[in-house]
Amino acid sequence: MASNPLPALARQVDRPLIFAGGFIVAILVVGTIYTLVFQGTASLLSPTYLLLQLKVAAFLGIVAAGMMLVVLLGHIDLSVPWTIAASAMLAAAWGGPMAIPVGLLVGLLIGVVNGVGVAYLRVPSMIFTLGVNVVLRGFMVMLTGGFSPSSQPSSAMLVLAKGEILGVPNPVLIWIAICLAVAFLLYRTPLGRYMYAIGNRESAVYLSGINTRLVLVASFALCGMLASIAGMLIAGYSSKAFQAMGDPYLLPSIAAVVIGGTNILGGSGRLSGTIAGTVLIVLLQSVLSVMQMPEAGRQIIYGVVIIAMLLAYGRGARLRV
Repeated sequence: MASNPLPALARQVDRPLIFAGGFIVAILVVGTIYTLVFQGTASLLSPTYLLLQLKVAAFLGIVAAGMMLVVLLGHIDLSVPWTIAASAMLAAAWGGPMAIPVGLLVGLLIGVVNGVGVAYLRVPSMIFTLGVNVVLRGFMVMLTGGFSPSSQPSSAMLVLAKGEILGVPNPVLIWIAICLAVAFLLYRTPLGRYMYAIGNRESAVYLSGINTRLVLVASFALCGMLASIAGMLIAGYSSKAFQAMGDPYLLPSIAAVVIGGTNILGGSGRLSGTIAGTVLIVLLQSVLSVMQMPEAGRQIIYGVVIIAMLLAYGRGARLRV
């Protein structure tokens, strides 16, 4: 088995992190100047505003962390939207102390189904996970008749989403804990090394004696569980679980991963870049909203920034044959 690939990848992923950090600073500067000129206040630099943005970023960041695990393998999970919704809705419907375990179990099962379909049935991940997403949507509509099974999440979901410790929102603390766990997984365990290696050349890893199929299943299972955690936090934050609540998180989660420097073909990337990409996306959306930019203008600027980020550090990338 080859040595740990992480040191060799450091140079190619530090540049995306630097660019993302630069864009974050630029967004804050532009937003602050706007609020000073037109509103007479520098509210974007206030601790209250920044903590609120970190809280919002936590939901996306948890989803993006799971998405990164799959993208590192050269795959993608398009079932994230309804994994979020199904986990939250079923957890809210179950209620009581078992609500969170039920939500986690739903996410885990969906992830395992995705992993089995991709690893053992050899169906392309884009196709299989998209099909699972459609099945989940149909199942939840059939189960609920098109309505949320419960308008009130469990008390634990509300506390985790709305509570705080020493002034820091619980979702931010949960995001930090998840990031530490994912970082440990990627950089300090054999499973993490296998993920990077499979993303570079799955056949070589298989010939070295590693069960690559189990690694794929484990990665999709973790992605599903992280999506379910985000779903339950979102439900607690909005005080309800509802249809299509996960739709706004699919493309931004993929964008956060790619903007952070993770190769969409797999094999390279760092979690710190994904975190920076998440914060960039959330701040950009918030500042455009503060500036009262029309929705069409927001989408144009949002797309231009993503393209600019990718062009800034992706021109030297080479496709693997």
